[in-house]
Amino acid sequence: MSFPLLTVTAAVPAVGAVVTAAVPAARREAAKWIALAFSLATLVLAGVQLTRFDPDAKGPFQLTESHAWISDFGVRYELGVDGIGVVLVALTALLVPFVVLAGWHDADPLESASPNRRWRPTQGFFALILMVEAMVVISFEATDVFLFYVFFEAMLIPMYFLIGGFGDRAGERTEDEAARQRSYAAVKFLLYNLAGGLVMLAAVIGLYAVTADQLGNGTFSLQEIVQARASGRLQFATVTERALFLGFFFAFAVKAPLWPVHTWLPNAMGEATAPVAVLITAVVDKVGTFAMLRFCLQLFPGASKWATPVIVVLALISILYGALLAVGQRDIKRLIAYASISHFGFIILGVFVMTTQGQGGATLYMVNHGISTAALMLVAGFLISRRGSRLIADYGGVQKVAPVLAGTFLIGGLATLSLPGLAPFVSEFLVLVGTFSRYPVAGAVATVGIVLAALYVLVLYQRTMTGPVKESVRSMPDLRVRELAVVAPLIALLLFLGVYPKPVTRILDPAVEHTMSQVHRTDPEPDVRVSNAEGAK
Repeated sequence: MSFPLLTVTAAVPAVGAVVTAAVPAARREAAKWIALAFSLATLVLAGVQLTRFDPDAKGPFQLTESHAWISDFGVRYELGVDGIGVVLVALTALLVPFVVLAGWHDADPLESASPNRRWRPTQGFFALILMVEAMVVISFEATDVFLFYVFFEAMLIPMYFLIGGFGDRAGERTEDEAARQRSYAAVKFLLYNLAGGLVMLAAVIGLYAVTADQLGNGTFSLQEIVQARASGRLQFATVTERALFLGFFFAFAVKAPLWPVHTWLPNAMGEATAPVAVLITAVVDKVGTFAMLRFCLQLFPGASKWATPVIVVLALISILYGALLAVGQRDIKRLIAYASISHFGFIILGVFVMTTQGQGGATLYMVNHGISTAALMLVAGFLISRRGSRLIADYGGVQKVAPVLAGTFLIGGLATLSLPGLAPFVSEFLVLVGTFSRYPVAGAVATVGIVLAALYVLVLYQRTMTGPVKESVRSMPDLRVRELAVVAPLIALLLFLGVYPKPVTRILDPAVEHTMSQVHRTDPEPDVRVSNAEGAK
């Protein structure tokens, strides 16, 4: 039997979580190094996945594993990766070591707190981060719908404790007030995502009932269902297919998040520490957009095309709404949260315009957004930890006292507004090209989001980094070695992928073409109008 690379890649951070949690309370520093070591081991395994993945191979999935699990209900332990899955596993494995390094002191005891609140379980903080990584990785690898659902829901538990138990310390708030706001954000995150998960569970059960009725034996295998539909052995009634699609899509729209089920994200990112905020928006939320491609489009192609006009409108609202609210924010972290809502609108728009350029841009955007948001949010976290405030008005003139911090903040911001030469520009350009080719009005509306992005990013930089040096930031130190080790690789990736995205697009493109073939969509013919004189030539 071949080496179960996909299982091991997901199991290593899970084992690391257990080992880290078991470290004695007095050995906090050892727990940090153990968590970092396991996250780096996962990165190595993700790199092995990339090297073993062949973009030119036939078939939708590679490195597959399949074992019986709950045979009576047709549930199997099935894993496999296509180009999109293997790249997102690599993105997750890449970002988690930076999350661990950036959060090195986020769970240290609070010396300024009252005696009964000083203790913060450092081991638990890093163990929860590794557990989230394990569940996200296996979600990107699962090709059994039930297996995917289990981990899609299970990742909510460690995220709930990371938000509620290890929240942001910044701000002039009492301990009780900060605890209440963290609790509110964590509960809101959990309730929204649980609601989406429960709706999806009903759709999962409905999918099993349909397969059991028509195939004789119920199954949750994505490949079996897709093949049965292609051969005509499995046929959904129109109403049934649409109802099942909506059940899946609602859960993924909450996770993504898409307007109007997005309101949990600004609260969660605002109250979480900066590394946990990166974990939310750059890692966990990608499961939602990924699942739209893997499950919604491939299981329910007819319903996906039926729902496209409405979803395109919702994506456009997300783009404009998120950007407009980002412009008016006074809180740095909430500004980045609303910017992410706008960016997720671009990703979902690219997925559902169903063109090669649109979906290729959307999948690349998942990667580039993860890197750019991580860079911007982590630098913002370093800035906030120095001043102790998330309010934009409390800063000014930082570039004169901490030029490296200001420079990296600027590059992260410029990547967020998709400046040409930085990675997000390529993906956003492809999304817009794909949108214009099928929905030119939607493409024109989405372009407004780019203008607004320039506004909120440049205003943020101007208010925090330029102008007279405020007394409260006059003694602010520049980035330290550990912080540079976090930010520098992310900045380098933004520059490299902005100039040469081919290593990523070569892996993603075959998976995009396969998805397009599953929904029976082709790119629209170009509208070429030739004059009679030119035609005669």
